[in-house]
Amino acid sequence: MKSAIVLAAGKGTRMKSDLCKVMHPVSNKPMIGHIITSLKKAGVENIVVVVGHGAESVKEYLKDDVQYALQEPQLGTGHAVMQANALEGNDGDTIVLCGDGPLIQPETIQAAFEANKDHTCTVLTAVLPDGERYGRIVRNPNGQVEKIVEAKDCTAEELEIKEINTGLFCFKNKDLFEGLKKIKNENAQNEYYLTDLVEIFHNEGKSVNAMIVEDPDETMGVNDRLDLAKAQKWMKLHVNQKHMLNGVTIIDPENTYIDVDVEIGQDTVIYPNVFIEGDTKIGKNVTILPNSFLRNATIADDVVIDSSKIVESKVGKGTTVGPMSHLRNNTEICENCRIGNFVEFKNSHFGNGSKCAHLTYIGDSDFGEKINVGCGVVTVNYDGKNKYRTTVKDGAFIGSNCNLIAPVTIGENVLLAAGSTITDSVDDGDMGIARARQSIKKGYGTKYKNK
Repeated sequence: MKSAIVLAAGKGTRMKSDLCKVMHPVSNKPMIGHIITSLKKAGVENIVVVVGHGAESVKEYLKDDVQYALQEPQLGTGHAVMQANALEGNDGDTIVLCGDGPLIQPETIQAAFEANKDHTCTVLTAVLPDGERYGRIVRNPNGQVEKIVEAKDCTAEELEIKEINTGLFCFKNKDLFEGLKKIKNENAQNEYYLTDLVEIFHNEGKSVNAMIVEDPDETMGVNDRLDLAKAQKWMKLHVNQKHMLNGVTIIDPENTYIDVDVEIGQDTVIYPNVFIEGDTKIGKNVTILPNSFLRNATIADDVVIDSSKIVESKVGKGTTVGPMSHLRNNTEICENCRIGNFVEFKNSHFGNGSKCAHLTYIGDSDFGEKINVGCGVVTVNYDGKNKYRTTVKDGAFIGSNCNLIAPVTIGENVLLAAGSTITDSVDDGDMGIARARQSIKKGYGTKYKNK
């Protein structure tokens, strides 16, 4: 059985924020969310999150996906793990992670369980040019791990050690809870250090292993806004590399921002300064030009998106969108459509082969197939109190600068004359015109200007 304990009780004062530290987002997802996702992908069955400061916000976000343990007061990492006694007595291995380490990948978690197969404890370590504030890994002449010494408790000689503790451990679960009973708080901070278990196990003749993580940044902890920016950059490049290896062209990975849950098909090309967020799914052979923003969007194959914003909406195969279009609030654009310059759709359906080329607002509407919408058309869907729907059937031609006052239905193959304000439904095949007849006053233009 694989179990996990995530330490998420700290206040995070260096973040200088009212928001609980582990709830700060990296790639638009709270740090704690990244960790839980990685654990589940690694096949971890039981997850206990140790909470303290900001406990309610963590519980509200994770809901019933995990178990919870409260650490109050906070007396060190060893004390935090003691609170996860719901796991005591379980067979198998337990991995312990810090809630402010959002970059840990499922493959590394799986490797830690594998590395601990024949050991009581495995410490995940990294080699840094300068050990900085991290605990040092002290090995005996045979290279076996003897103990971990916190930086503040190190001797001058120990501070020269480059191999550091990442804060991640994998234990035989029963040995973990037996060892916790033997930890003392005789140190500079009067806290119970989880790291003391290494020396305890070594002195008892139990096997302590160390697994060096290839990329030290993967195990970094986020303690302030500078660390948060570093984590964001690492995650961005990691995600972009994954998509490129899967057949996506990202012209400038440094300036392309894709969230971890986004799916992208082969031969899609993404230009710089594009943001793709949330649960967005993009098909094959899509082109996304600069300055586009997508969130929770579904984009079919062979679509072109030019400098546009698409939120909570769908775009069908072979459609072009933009430049400067905005699709939002459950809009569905079907196949082979053209959505042009400065067009906004809200909560609407637009059928196959229909075109809306420029300067138009369509809201709360259902448009059929092969409709042409002229420039400056507005569906007037709001009367100040209620919103109403507009229906336009297949083959209609909506002239420029028409206002469609909802609720109204425009029939099949209807022609609406440019400049009309349509308040009544128009039957199939008819023409709707609603404007004053033009009159001309000879010479009045010159007379007015010379007034």
